Amino acid sequence: MEKILKTGVGWRLGWNPQAPEYRGLVGGDGWAIELTEAELEDFCRLSGQLADAVASMAAELMDEERIACEAESDRLWMQVEGYPHAYSLQLILNGGRRCEGSWPPEAVPELLAAIKILGVY
Repeated sequence: MEKILKTGVGWRLGWNPQAPEYRGLVGGDGWAIELTEAELEDFCRLSGQLADAVASMAAELMDEERIACEAESDRLWMQVEGYPHAYSLQLILNGGRRCEGSWPPEAVPELLAAIKILGVY
């Protein structure tokens, strides 16, 4: 597999299978975090779970109702917050590096689509 770097307005997502330790990359405007393969797998899996949870709750909410939903593994914690059609995504790394980042609602749909295309998890 080749090195991959996907970018869009407000987000970056990368994979480098030849890297010795930090094979993944996630980022936003002005920040980036390198992730281990296991951390990237968790990031991709939990992002998908959160997107599915928001989609499943959308029909139950009134238009003006906001939602907050969390998911975590032993490696990272994630949260979505906002409306079913426009929500932010936040990441906190639980490992020794203790990093965090977030994406605004306008960046999240493209980021989630890129995660599906990346397909490393």
